[in-house]
Amino acid sequence: MLMSANLPRRLLAEFLGTMLLVTAVVGSGIMATRLSPNDVGLQLLENSTATVFALAVLIVILGPLSGAHFNPVVTIAAWWSDRHGRAGLPGSDVGPYIVAQTCGAIAGSMLANAMFGVAQGLSATGRDEPRLWLAEVVATAGLLLLVFALTRTGRAALAAPAVGAYIGAAYWFTSSTSFANPAVTIGRAFTDTFAGIAPASVPAFVAAQVVGALIGVGLVLALYPASAGTGTAAGPAPRQPTRAEAATAAP
Repeated sequence: MLMSANLPRRLLAEFLGTMLLVTAVVGSGIMATRLSPNDVGLQLLENSTATVFALAVLIVILGPLSGAHFNPVVTIAAWWSDRHGRAGLPGSDVGPYIVAQTCGAIAGSMLANAMFGVAQGLSATGRDEPRLWLAEVVATAGLLLLVFALTRTGRAALAAPAVGAYIGAAYWFTSSTSFANPAVTIGRAFTDTFAGIAPASVPAFVAAQVVGALIGVGLVLALYPASAGTGTAAGPAPRQPTRAEAATAAP
């Protein structure tokens, strides 16, 4: 359920959340390559561990304000799944959310670059193999399934640890290291470091993430057709009154 924060506050929360998430991803990647220059496996462990904790904390801090989407496909799915309800994200807010998330992701890479003295610029790391696109489909589908399984069963309070745990695991069980987020993918194009992705590789990654999101939503509808309220990371949507309650409340 979106709390009482107005749109500017929610957009600030989405901007900050996505910015700090990307800062954690990129910054921990830079630190990992400096601390463990000859051990790629250890670098990935360090990078994924920092990302897990940062994501969980950001959901706890900002979830009550904006829902802690930090991800355009989550925002679109949240709007679509509760588009007929009163407590969901209004369609008019979807575009501003996505803009805030994307701008935040770019700022996050630039902030990490600045903190570690890395030259600002675009990534040269190509990620163009079909196996990576398949991995992004799998990672994004799993993320959407997790998020909306929690909200549709009234367990959104578990979002912080559950989403953090899933992303941490997906770093290791997907060949792409689980970007699973169009805004984060765009943001990571702005750092030529361990976590970067070349701009030319971004469109295919985003397309794979959209496909994964559609599959994830389809799985949610198949497994959880009855919703307890889509809500967000902040909590489930309010329970709708029964027919009897509605009748007694009518003037």
